Amino acid sequence: MGKIISVANQKGGVGKTTTSISLACGLAMQGKKVLLIDLDPQFNASTGIGVDIDNSTKSMYNVLIGQETLENIIIKNLKPGVDLAPSSIDLAAADLYLLEQKDNNQNILKKQLENIKDNYDFIIIDCPPSLGLINRNGLSSSDSVLIPIQAEHYAMHGVAQLLRTIKKVKETINPRLTIEGVLVTMFDSRTRLAHDILEEVRKTFDTKVYSSYIPRNIRISESSLEGKSIFEHDPKGPGALAYGDFVREVIEQNGK
Repeated sequence: MGKIISVANQKGGVGKTTTSISLACGLAMQGKKVLLIDLDPQFNASTGIGVDIDNSTKSMYNVLIGQETLENIIIKNLKPGVDLAPSSIDLAAADLYLLEQKDNNQNILKKQLENIKDNYDFIIIDCPPSLGLINRNGLSSSDSVLIPIQAEHYAMHGVAQLLRTIKKVKETINPRLTIEGVLVTMFDSRTRLAHDILEEVRKTFDTKVYSSYIPRNIRISESSLEGKSIFEHDPKGPGALAYGDFVREVIEQNGK
């Protein structure tokens, strides 16, 4: 049975999508079979892993409104060991559709995943930077939530609200939901601010903070623009090394 991990932070620009792609591809490089689900209407995880999205693309929008099954939209072996359930700009309209569906509007993805989760070791869900019904579908489907936090000003902005949402989902629709871990991103070791924020995050989340942290690195940004993981774009660079260490931590803590 696949471990389902949502990558979430309502604050944008924290490295959420890059972390989702890097985690999915890094796990696959360690011999795991992975499904990456792009739940963000900006579809950056889809383009960042090499898919051209157009009006003909069947996406998570079609799944959430009941037009397609999740299995039917999956792009197989987009990267070695990685399948993708793509997003599209249409997904932005799904929140309104879900709001109009009063019954089980937070469990659509969960039901779809029940049919395929045994085909994967890990399922990674790149959630949108919001706390609406699309996000809740991701959280209700997941075993755990991975929270990226950038080592910059206002790093903890919005995290308290995300934690309240996680708590509410856990209490109402998904009692098994836990925090997988907290990953500090965009870390600039030259600045005092970055070290102060890392210390603050560790005080707040204690053992949930990964030992690995991701440096601020232009190669990481370049990789998404080229539709490649950081492991393909700059395999020996600091970004790939840091994400490699992080992936190994995830595997170790899951006993896989």
